[in-house]
Amino acid sequence: MPVSRRLLTAGVMAILLGLARPARPQFTSFSSNPHNILEGNWQSCREDDGSYSERVFDQVVDGQPQYEVHLGPYNEFAIFKGVQQTHRDHDSPENLLKPYRVPIRMGDVAHHWTIPSLHLSFDVRLAGGSRMECVSWWITLAPLKPTSR
Repeated sequence: MPVSRRLLTAGVMAILLGLARPARPQFTSFSSNPHNILEGNWQSCREDDGSYSERVFDQVVDGQPQYEVHLGPYNEFAIFKGVQQTHRDHDSPENLLKPYRVPIRMGDVAHHWTIPSLHLSFDVRLAGGSRMECVSWWITLAPLKPTSR
C-alpha cells in the first residue's frame, strides 16, 4: 500500500476515534429467577458534559402504569409510584427509596430497600467495570416474598 494511502487511512481512523462518544446508559438483563421484575447489570457512563447517564423503566401491567424505576445517574436510584413523562427529582419526597444515593467507599458497596407500598424489594451492588468513565451496578428488583406465619 502506498505511503499516501496509509496516511489517508490513518487520518480517517484518527478522526473516527476522535468522534467516538461515551457509551449511552446500558442495562444488560441477566435473569436467573423468572419472578424477578428487573435483574442485571446497569452502567452509568460519563457524558460529554461531565454528567452521568440515567435510565428509566416504566412498569405497566395490563395497560395500567404501576411505577417507574430510575437507574442513575452515577450512584442515584429512585422508584416513584405511577408513571409520568416528565423527569422527577430523586431527592423529592415522592421517591420511595431512602436514601436515594448509595455511598461509594472502599470495600463492598451495596444497598437493599424494601418498598411495602408497591410490594417490592430492590437490591443494588457495585460491580466491576471495564471502562473508567462508567460505574457499573448489579441490580435486582423483585416482588416481596410472602411472609410465613
